[in-house]
Amino acid sequence: MSRVSQFRLQAQYNRWFNRKLYEAAARLGPEGVALDRGAFFGSILHTLNHIMVGDLIWLRRFAAEHPTRPPVVPVGAEGWPDAERLNQVLYTDFEALRAKRDQLDAVIEDWIGGLSEADLDIDLEYRNTQGVAARRPFDLLLAHLFNHQTHHRGQVTTLLTQAGQDVGPTDMLLLIPNPLAAPA
Repeated sequence: MSRVSQFRLQAQYNRWFNRKLYEAAARLGPEGVALDRGAFFGSILHTLNHIMVGDLIWLRRFAAEHPTRPPVVPVGAEGWPDAERLNQVLYTDFEALRAKRDQLDAVIEDWIGGLSEADLDIDLEYRNTQGVAARRPFDLLLAHLFNHQTHHRGQVTTLLTQAGQDVGPTDMLLLIPNPLAAPA
């Protein structure tokens, strides 16, 4: 499997898992998702905001520093918040965050779908949120983007389980085709 194919699978998984996660969180209602549960970012809502902040920061860096075809959108476009701090709360309304998450996941999936192997073979120079300069392989930064999401979705899954909400199976294995499986 090529690196691009792996990232396409990760983008598909990202979108699938986020939909399951937001569906489970919605069952808690606005007060339940906003309740401080003692997690690193406090509430489920704030943790979900953090995931989006991380995505937007990285996508902005990718758009500014990497000449990929197609370019990353909609970072910097009208209607998208300017994420700057890792603990920033972009949306206090869960349903507004959910709608933007779904839009952003579609953007990520479409953008990853347009990348080539050659697009992955560059180093990206950027500054972190404290202004420290860095230069790292672009393909490994993409891996970090997806790993960051997975890490924090795991935290949200735990919070949801503690609140009595079952997210259901979440392994990426469920999206990997199995040619030996019997047709449904």
